[in-house]
Amino acid sequence: MRNPRVGSSTSIFLSMRHLTLFSSSLASLASLCAGQIGIALAVTVAFAVLARIMRGVTTSGAVAGAVISFLLYAGAGPGAFAALVLVFVLAWVTTRIGYRRKQKLGTAERREGRRASQVVANLGVAAACSALYRVGANPAFLLAMAAALSEAAADTVSSELGQALGRTPRLITTWEPVPAGTDGGVTLAGVLAAALVSWTCVVTGLLEWKWMIISTGAGVLGMVADSLFGASFERRRLLNNDSVNFLGTAVAAAAAFLLGS
Repeated sequence: MRNPRVGSSTSIFLSMRHLTLFSSSLASLASLCAGQIGIALAVTVAFAVLARIMRGVTTSGAVAGAVISFLLYAGAGPGAFAALVLVFVLAWVTTRIGYRRKQKLGTAERREGRRASQVVANLGVAAACSALYRVGANPAFLLAMAAALSEAAADTVSSELGQALGRTPRLITTWEPVPAGTDGGVTLAGVLAAALVSWTCVVTGLLEWKWMIISTGAGVLGMVADSLFGASFERRRLLNNDSVNFLGTAVAAAAAFLLGS
């Protein structure tokens, strides 16, 4: 006959062993997460400080940029951060091309860099998508994030180079030259910028190759939407430029999310 005390002791021993193993696993996971958080904080703070030194952003812009950089890095990994760095570099370089001409036109960015509201308007949607991916692990949010970053790069490059070099936009439907400011007008430089950001997301392992076309296309769609919102609402002073930029990235992210789901 089986001794019930032996069985009870064995069960308790096994339960304690499982509990010990589970506790060890949790400790290892917590340590790993803490390490990742530490790396994310160090990298993003350093990037924000560098961006401030380069006068790419104001002090408030650097703070906002640090928060957004952290959300992108911690939520989606180094690939998302690499795409963000590319967006910043494209914006920093194209903003400084033809600066005197832009000053004469009255469209030049301030020399001290972009404010917090501008940073959030261009990158807030991407950061939100990264955070949502971290919570739900839905790959469609990664695609939406990449599209939002692509749109931010496309719109900035298209606008800054257009003002600096006087390049003529083309209508997205027929690719015919149209005057600057025409609804639905885009530039080749903007399209290439969107494709470059999407490509960066692919080569860093953030996206699969099959999603590159969707990410780029959604980014261009967001750029067109930005143009339409600007012509329809910003000119009438119903929305400011930050609101228009935010909506452009939101359109890009929503389109990519729907196509990728």
